[in-house]
Amino acid sequence: MRLKHLFSSLVVGAAAVMAFSSAAHAADMTGAGATFPYPIYAKWAEAYKASTGNGLNYQSVGSGAGIKQIKAKTVDFGASDMPLKAEELDAEGLMQFPAIMGGVVTVVNLDGVTPGQLKLTGPVVADIYLGKITNWNAPEIAALNPGVKIPAGEITVVHRADGSGTSFLFTDYLSKTSPAFKTQIGAGTAVKWVVGVGGKGNEGVAANVQRIKGSIGYVEWAYAKKNKMSHTQLKNKDGNYLQPDDDFFKAAAANAEWTKTPGFGVVLTDQAGKNSWPITGVSFILMHKAQADATKGKEVIKFFDWAFKNGGTAAVELDYVPLPPAVVKQVQDAWKANLKDASGKAIY
Repeated sequence: MRLKHLFSSLVVGAAAVMAFSSAAHAADMTGAGATFPYPIYAKWAEAYKASTGNGLNYQSVGSGAGIKQIKAKTVDFGASDMPLKAEELDAEGLMQFPAIMGGVVTVVNLDGVTPGQLKLTGPVVADIYLGKITNWNAPEIAALNPGVKIPAGEITVVHRADGSGTSFLFTDYLSKTSPAFKTQIGAGTAVKWVVGVGGKGNEGVAANVQRIKGSIGYVEWAYAKKNKMSHTQLKNKDGNYLQPDDDFFKAAAANAEWTKTPGFGVVLTDQAGKNSWPITGVSFILMHKAQADATKGKEVIKFFDWAFKNGGTAAVELDYVPLPPAVVKQVQDAWKANLKDASGKAIY
């Protein structure tokens, strides 16, 4: 199934559920933000509606837009793959908690190169995105791939055109592995790219890579796998070349110090460990601590509480990594401590 068909079916299916339920239930929720977790949020929303009758209208508009919308209080929750720092959370009266984990992968469109065959490193990918390596027959790429017949041709760089948590994870990783990239571009949800063409959302980047011969891009693993895109191996911090895999995403998250990081804001890129996938990330939910509409706030918490307890199988099927039980307990404790109604009473 091609990406646009998968994505369209998710949008149409979820929209149909949400539109129907919106007319019947005052407790329906609205959320906006990261495209990284959209497939699993849509799946959870469908199952939650069937279970409870309450719907979720989630706008897959990118982390940057999600952050803006929750700050403006136009949605019940925002979603971002870049954690906000404690100072920003405090200034905006927000709390932040993790919802799901997954991996970002590099994908290419090269004739004769099979998925997972090509090997790349952080510094080489960084030089491609800096416009320093411009052809697939460059010696830097050939040296990593002896015996692989890589067609010569110009490299077309594909990146996000919108404010993106996936871009944050990707650029954070490249900044950690390439001093030149850190200096010239740096890490962020929206950076000033020096080469390439943009696509909106993970789905936009994936569509461009599928369309343009000789291209390279970066997307969430579920988008790559479901659409049989040609991903690459990546060399991790311990020097091992890995194929993207749920177990390697888990390995990268194994040593995360959730409780010691304000707002659970761990960043899992370039983690040590022989089996740690180098671009692993967490998708976060943002909510206002003071809930003007306690009914909506309670429903958001009920939804994610339900997802933590019942959505693990669906997450794994879509190549995400559910939160460990101990982290779920920490999130539930944070809900109790932080989310209050107008009278100051906890809503969870």
